[in-house]
This record gives sequence, structure tokens and C-alpha cells, in this order.
Amino acid sequence: MLPVITSIQALKQHIRALKESRATIGFVPTMGALHEGHISLVRQAKKENDTVVVSIFVNPLQFGKNEDFSRYPRTFGNDCNLLSQEGADIVFNPSVTEMYQDGFCTVVIPGSLEDKLCGKSRPGHFRGVAVVVLKLFNLIQPDIAYFGQKDFQQTVVIKRIVSDLHVGVTIRVLPTIRDRHGLALSSRNAYLGETEKTDALCLYAALTRAKTLANTGTTDTGEILREMEKTITRCTSATIDYIAIVNAETLEAVPKAQNGDVVALAVRIGKTRLIDNIILILMVVLSCLGA
Repeated sequence: MLPVITSIQALKQHIRALKESRATIGFVPTMGALHEGHISLVRQAKKENDTVVVSIFVNPLQFGKNEDFSRYPRTFGNDCNLLSQEGADIVFNPSVTEMYQDGFCTVVIPGSLEDKLCGKSRPGHFRGVAVVVLKLFNLIQPDIAYFGQKDFQQTVVIKRIVSDLHVGVTIRVLPTIRDRHGLALSSRNAYLGETEKTDALCLYAALTRAKTLANTGTTDTGEILREMEKTITRCTSATIDYIAIVNAETLEAVPKAQNGDVVALAVRIGKTRLIDNIILILMVVLSCLGA
């Protein structure tokens, strides 16, 4: 039976025993409502480590005042069944009061990375992410931690924290998992009705449009973003939060698209806010001149 640990003290005892046995630890942090994207991380962690720890914790610090903390999908029983089938070794499922006891007041500020892209419309979000991830790293002491590319800004923030604070963990970012139509898998997709799921395909269509333009010689980001906006606004239920082309490390907007830049967007489909991105891998056309 898959062990579920709810207390920090019990978790520390398990981690201590693992460290004493020199077992390597792969860690997958989640907020539950697991889907194939999460499972892909667990599978990779299983390949690369002796032990796989998965946390399931809906972190209140990363939700704004009017966001969906109270209604965020919670499917703990199904999540544990999936994790058991995939061979996960430990589930850490603490309560909010266990993670943030009376008097908790520490803040981790990700500097210039927190107020770009999603940070503009979700003030304080990445501070909440930074606190919980750093706390989980300290508790679980993983050798490798696994994240999905869909939450690209989150991965940039976490990599910077690990680098700046010399946290002894390797960050592994795996590709976004999509459904057969291209929609990026997300726990929040559960909010979408059938019509809205079809409408949500405009996100991937806009990203695909950007990729096509860049690979056919259009590097002016203003032009690319205008074409993306046209693609999205054809869907009447879509409202753009942001669309941007940014440097993959600094998240600063770039005037000309280059290899390795990130095309990122956040769009509301009805009341549901969805995010997605692609990393530009520009095709290089080589020509040979005959003698």
C-alpha cells in the first residue's frame, strides 16, 4: 500500500532513513488533481532515482484573494491510486496548518522574475510558490526535482532560487503533455465545459502560428504577437491576459525572436484562466552555392 505521510515529523524520519541508506530521492511537487502531465514526471523520477516522493498540497500562499483556492480540484483518492500504479514510494499530504503553523511569516521574494508574465496579474503568486517549494526541498532533500514546462515561469523562478541559495537539488524540466488536439493538460481543465475545451484550442493554435512565422523568417516580435492575437480573438469566449515573447532566463521581452526564446501566453476561456508556452527552436536553412 502506498504510504501517505501527513506530518512533517514523520516525513523527516522517512527521509533520514533514506539518506542513511544512501538512496537517491526524486521529488515531484503537485497540488493534486493529477493528470498525465504529472504522471510523466513521476515516470521519469522513477527511472532516475531509488525513491520517488510526491507531494500533494494545495498551497494557499500562491492563490490571490479572488482566485480559486476553495474550489481547486481535489481528487486525493484517485491521485493515490494513480501514484500507486506508477510505483511512487511516498505521498506527502500535509494540512495547511502543518505546513504553516501559527506565527509563520517568512517570505521568499524572487526579485525581478516575479512581476513579469503571470506575476503581473497574480501579485504575490510566485512568492507563495517560492516559499512552499523551498520548504519542501528542505524537508524532502531530493537529489532531483521534476517540473513541467507548461508552468515555465515557475521553473525559471525555482531554478534561480536553487542557484542563488545554493540548494543542493537538480531541477529537471520535462516537456508539456498535451491532449490529441494540442491542449496542454492542466488540473484547471476540469473547469471547462465541452464547448470551452474546443475554444481553449486557440492557445495552442496561437503558439503554433508564432512558431510557423518565426520559422519562415518573421522575427519581429510585434508582428508575431499581432498574428497570435488575431488567432485568439477569433474565439469569442477568449480573453487575453498576456501574450509575450521573452528571454528564457530573464523573462524580459525581446524585440526580435531568437532561438531559445519563449513564446508564452495566458488566456481566459470563459472564467477559466489557462497558460501555455513553447520554446522557439528555429530551423536553420543552409544553402550551398554550386561552383
